Amino acid sequence: MFKTAPSAFFRTAMIAAALGAMATTLSGCFPVVATGMFAGALSVADRRTTGAQAEDQAIELKAFNRFREQLKSDQASLSVTSFNRIALLTGYVPNEAMRSEAAKILASIDNVRSVINEVVIGPAPSIRAFGVDTVLTARVKASLLDAKDIQANVIKVYTDASTVYLMGVVTEREAKRATDIASRVTGVRRVIRAFEVISEEELARIQLQTGGGANVAPVTGSPAAQSSMPSAAPRPAAGSSGDGGAVVTPIR
Repeated sequence: MFKTAPSAFFRTAMIAAALGAMATTLSGCFPVVATGMFAGALSVADRRTTGAQAEDQAIELKAFNRFREQLKSDQASLSVTSFNRIALLTGYVPNEAMRSEAAKILASIDNVRSVINEVVIGPAPSIRAFGVDTVLTARVKASLLDAKDIQANVIKVYTDASTVYLMGVVTEREAKRATDIASRVTGVRRVIRAFEVISEEELARIQLQTGGGANVAPVTGSPAAQSSMPSAAPRPAAGSSGDGGAVVTPIR
């Protein structure tokens, strides 16, 4: 049966320790990650509507429950991080059949627009690796905050096996700049862009309509509502991963 996640207290303590010490010496077995809420992800103010944020939380919770009910494996270690209904699927499974099945389960959940399948076939890493990922997430987020030419609080950062995933509704300039910043952080193996890209004109209109507020997204809860927008909805960034449009940036 699919492993249950460790307690929220354990994960919160783990993240707090990593953020405070910026180092880890933990070792042992890695507990399964049920959703992206505690797994090295920093979620901040963004350009989604409050409704979209609630849908994303529901997607993550439903994914955990369905994986537990349908995969029936104690070897699956999966994490789902949803942003504006684009679901990033990461983790570890024993074979390709289970990797594909997990993606199908996730895609069948209400309101999921697309799935980025980054699941690896193989055993889950140690708890020490989880701590390293948490530290890398903190370092990337700090680097984004230090930059003066990017709005860091609209970008969600998630790290798994030293691969940094960047999510958010951003312009192409913001996407490239954030990717460049993340790729320069020591310890990052590669960066995957899982952004939705909008034009500078779309961003300016959003900011004008909201008085500069960030808690707005040009994508709403239904296809009908999207088609009634005055301009095109943001599009997932095209790229090389094949499953959901992520752009992979290897670190040299």
